[in-house]
Amino acid sequence: MTAPDATRAASSTLRVVWATELLAYDFGFGHPMTSDRIDLTVALAAQLGLLDAPGVEVVGAEPASDALLATVHDPAYVAAVHAAAERGVPDLVRGLGTRDDPVFPQMHDAAARVVQGTVDAALAVWRGEADHAVNVGGGLHHAMPGAASGFCVYNDAAVAIRALLATGAQRVAYVDVDAHHGDGVQAVFWDDPRVLTVSVHETGFALFPGTGYPGETGGPGAEGTAVNVALPSHTDDAGWLRAVDAVVPAVVREFAPDVLVTQHGCDTHRMDPLATLRVSVDAQRAAAVLLHDLAHDVSDGRWVALGGGGYAILDVVPRTWTHLLGVAAHRPVDPATRVPQVWLDVVRQRYGRDAVPVMTDHASASFRPWSAGYDPADDVDRAVRATRTAVFPSLGLDPELD
Repeated sequence: MTAPDATRAASSTLRVVWATELLAYDFGFGHPMTSDRIDLTVALAAQLGLLDAPGVEVVGAEPASDALLATVHDPAYVAAVHAAAERGVPDLVRGLGTRDDPVFPQMHDAAARVVQGTVDAALAVWRGEADHAVNVGGGLHHAMPGAASGFCVYNDAAVAIRALLATGAQRVAYVDVDAHHGDGVQAVFWDDPRVLTVSVHETGFALFPGTGYPGETGGPGAEGTAVNVALPSHTDDAGWLRAVDAVVPAVVREFAPDVLVTQHGCDTHRMDPLATLRVSVDAQRAAAVLLHDLAHDVSDGRWVALGGGGYAILDVVPRTWTHLLGVAAHRPVDPATRVPQVWLDVVRQRYGRDAVPVMTDHASASFRPWSAGYDPADDVDRAVRATRTAVFPSLGLDPELD
């Protein structure tokens, strides 16, 4: 891990999307997608001094217009979301009113506000108003053009990428390290050679949405622009980081995007109740550093980072996304840092139990690089090799060497 130099830290700017109105994206009591994930993250980042640091700007967002949503979503679907929100009308065909996506009164405005926040953040980065931008409430990567899916109503990442392309970006790379396949973003850009979608996730044989296999490499005219690493269940830090390092930098560098958009779902963590990967906060932090540095290498630092999944809401999500904010602010939080007592007291009072008191899981986050050799007996290595074999040649890369 490379520490930021003093010049970069002094000149950097970070746009953080945050306002209390964003907490309205919440499916109700008992649902995993609680807005407490965002509230606790912002509170922890604030307690550690990240939100009022020099060069950090915190901005809210209004709900996106229907016209903006229609750059990705079918108008009939947007109308159905309005009806669900305003009149409580479910539409099970369009995924509204299901167990994953129950109807709630603020559904349209809350989801549209997330979209506008991510779009504004992406355009600020594109216009040079900020070096990096983070919306931890974003990353709703399962939403399809015509349906809600997997806790996601509107696909903020896809709308933001469309906005970047409409504003002049020639190529955008999207990298998703959520435990679940980034299927909605992949589906939107399946036939678009201007967008590279990369997803490193737990295999669809074991986990929703059941897609994201190595053979999914893009549609006609866009072959090689969908990259999927389907990892075996129970993959740990060493395997997860090895897989990320073995695929993501090579394909992103070859694609040479103007902007890098990343999704940092932290449901890869070993404590997450909805997935079975075995990743630590330290490895998630290392992945954020890798993606940040990659943005500086390939897209002149233009980086938009989003939240996503993550349902261990006290012990994982706030720490992981606070680390993400620190990396993006060029003020990375030392893993040995104690969690502020004020924050711990709030958690104790609100939830009746103590949270992890340090910003680390005491994991080394070390891994063996792909260049050290392929082990055909290793399940992770076989998964990585399947991806490299399926997609590297379409990008002009050698699956054995690059």
